[in-house]
Amino acid sequence: MEETNCQSGLRSNIINKEVFEREAELCRKLHKENNGKCCWGSCDSCGVIPCLYKLYKGEVIDEKDKVNAPKERFLKSE
Repeated sequence: MEETNCQSGLRSNIINKEVFEREAELCRKLHKENNGKCCWGSCDSCGVIPCLYKLYKGEVIDEKDKVNAPKERFLKSE
């Protein structure tokens, strides 16, 4: 049996742009309304944005500095 890793079967457009943008907008809204938190926890340690990015773009973001860049871009934008 082949070992599974974060690169296994990686491809873009698992989710479409509309779903990606809708879910990122939900994160942004909750981030603003709840001072950086939602029912899942703190936005600082959340993996939703990187996971959405992986499913849409087909790119794994694993290094801490690279994880924070999309979070800041999506959570801070208007």
